[in-house]
Amino acid sequence: MQVQGEEEQTAFDQVVEQARDLTTVYPASTYFELVNKPHRRLTESAYRTSLEQLGISGHTASLQTTLARLVETGVRQEGQIYIFSDFQKNDFSPQFITGFDTTQQVFLVPVVGKEGKNVYVDSLMLDDAFVRVDADLSIKIRVHNGGNVAANNCQVRLFIGERQAAAFQTSVEAGASTATTVQVRLTGRDLQRCRVEIEDFPVTFDNTYYFTLQPAPQIRIAELASDKAATQRLYANEPMFSYTLGKPNSVDYRALTAANLVLIQELPRIETSLRENLQQAVQRGATLVIVPPADATGRQSYNTLFHDLGLGTVQWEPSLTDKPSLRDLASPNLQNPFFREVFARQNRPAVMPKAAPVLHWSRSGIDVLHMRDGEAYLAGFPSGKGKVYLFSAPFDERYSSFTNHALFVPVMYRLAMQSFRNDQQPAYRLNQRTVALAIDGSETAGRAERVFKLTKDSLTFIPVQRIQAGELRFDVPPEMQAPGFYQLSRNGRMVATLAFNFDKRESNLAHYSAQELRAMIGNRSNMRVYDASAGTSVASQYRAERVGTPLWRYCLWGALACLLAEVLLLRFGGRRQTAAQQPIANAA
Repeated sequence: MQVQGEEEQTAFDQVVEQARDLTTVYPASTYFELVNKPHRRLTESAYRTSLEQLGISGHTASLQTTLARLVETGVRQEGQIYIFSDFQKNDFSPQFITGFDTTQQVFLVPVVGKEGKNVYVDSLMLDDAFVRVDADLSIKIRVHNGGNVAANNCQVRLFIGERQAAAFQTSVEAGASTATTVQVRLTGRDLQRCRVEIEDFPVTFDNTYYFTLQPAPQIRIAELASDKAATQRLYANEPMFSYTLGKPNSVDYRALTAANLVLIQELPRIETSLRENLQQAVQRGATLVIVPPADATGRQSYNTLFHDLGLGTVQWEPSLTDKPSLRDLASPNLQNPFFREVFARQNRPAVMPKAAPVLHWSRSGIDVLHMRDGEAYLAGFPSGKGKVYLFSAPFDERYSSFTNHALFVPVMYRLAMQSFRNDQQPAYRLNQRTVALAIDGSETAGRAERVFKLTKDSLTFIPVQRIQAGELRFDVPPEMQAPGFYQLSRNGRMVATLAFNFDKRESNLAHYSAQELRAMIGNRSNMRVYDASAGTSVASQYRAERVGTPLWRYCLWGALACLLAEVLLLRFGGRRQTAAQQPIANAA
């Protein structure tokens, strides 16, 4: 509604002016209601005051939602409904026209601006969810032209903090999109406030898109193994990983609870306490990798763990020998998202490792590696908020040559990196109903005040909030109307920085015209369309159609004219008659 109209007014200002003029066509005893103040009967003066207090908001419900609420809650049948809107095509559904009762008088007033262009950020994508420090990061910026005029040589700039990190020009046809990839580099592990600025006129409310980039912390890996683990050197020598190795008889459950990746490598059996902690870790979102043992004594404890994790039917190889028959693995599918950007193109097939599976399953959620005969070797299963990856063969050299193959390092690295989960999104919408964030346990325990606040400059908001299972959920306050960065804090301590933007649907200016709305209405006698851009106010159109031409003024002027004529006749007509009779009297 900030689009400029034909009279250099914004569409919002036109609506306020048109709505204010409605008071001139209704009696002084008429009561008014506004959608943002439901069930409040306003007098004429209170209604005018409320109109002047209206303002642009990024949190207001969509037109479709507002109409649905009107239909569901019901309105006074003796009243009349005026809907002032730009009737955006991506926001207004024609089916809601039929939702009103046929006895309800509804007036649709489309208020639109001039034709023009409007380029805005449609989406922003990172090439990797794991944001590294001092490493190139590819950001794909997709911009869209929501206007009906092509935009040529539009300037786009990307800022990381106050530093301009990239700049480019783009041309976008009306209703089309274009994407550009830029390379940036983050220095330091602090969260970065970023924004994309677009030089686009005259529609400017969506020219800045705010988002945050948080360099990923170290991935916490907790491994349990009876003997020396094949992955110990693999993870311990990499700075991006925080690796701990434990034994089954001395499990550090605190490290297990805080881990992103839990690796169980060939444990003889799974004790009850360990099984319960593994299940809790997966439920809260951790990734569990299980390498089965060759020993058959503890299979029942593994079966119980598989059942608790919801892995379905997992069967063990019934017979084991000291020299199992090894079979070749099939080459990895390069189209598999698991292996995205892992391998370079090769002209000749690589020699694959061999394995002798001791586990079999029919279905899984994520297929990673297979044997040449199609049997699964490594697969993933969703469980709770996390994932469970299962190897079908032990890492023991008698059952697998996987740990000595070049495929071992990238697969284990990929499992670790996919375990990282950043619950905080780079950006949110002002009209978004709920925001969910993972909160550190120290933020929810041992403190008297548990109220989280959102702060932007001098404004502070206390949203409706609740904490459950280490997750904070809060409703975006309706009073939050300006886009930008908001700090989430508790007891004066900053917890997170969140970026909020307008809903991108507001940036698509395609709208229904008055003619299209009339076609939608058809022959419904209870609905009318008043075109506010026709040069005549809505009040005048209503007055001419429903009230008619006020003839009492003409009657009053006619009566006054007759009185004036009578006075003139009596005054000047009497003198003429006297003047004409006087000579006759003298002659006599």
